[in-house]
Amino acid sequence: MSILIRQAQITEASAIAPLIYDAIGDIANNLTGEHELQKILASLEQLIKQTTNRHSYLNTYVAVQEEYVLGIVVLYDGKQGKVLDRQLEAQLATKMIHVSLDIEAHDDEYYIDTVCVSEKARGRGIGTKLLQFAEQQGKELGYDKISLNVELEKVDARRLYERMGYVVTEPWTIIEEPFHHMVKLLH
Repeated sequence: MSILIRQAQITEASAIAPLIYDAIGDIANNLTGEHELQKILASLEQLIKQTTNRHSYLNTYVAVQEEYVLGIVVLYDGKQGKVLDRQLEAQLATKMIHVSLDIEAHDDEYYIDTVCVSEKARGRGIGTKLLQFAEQQGKELGYDKISLNVELEKVDARRLYERMGYVVTEPWTIIEEPFHHMVKLLH
């Protein structure tokens, strides 16, 4: 059975939300203004269904097998990320939730915001396929480099990214947590 990577659909929000949460953890609290798991997942589903935030289905690609979502990758460029975050901050402010979302990429980078494979599908190379897909998208869109941030304690993930040609270029901070900012040239 082959794995197909394609644009996410609104109807897949309930399958995508737990994968986003699995990948970003506490950042989801900041993005949603929620602190209970069920409310976080419900808010993430709403964000996925919308078009004006980083986790919109428009920025999300899914790895599917027989229409089951096995993994996701969320992609956009650094400039677009800033715009999407300001829109989300304004949207949250209307609910009296005041957050400031941290910038996660430089303006000239194609950015891998989130990549996650479901627990049952791990170890099958799907994460690598999602990263390769992201790189191909970046090339087709004319970017010279692609980037991502990885938490310091995610040593295995960092090793995978390094095997694929990503290099730590600088320290980064997201919601007061330390990350490695990793970049790969796309030529």
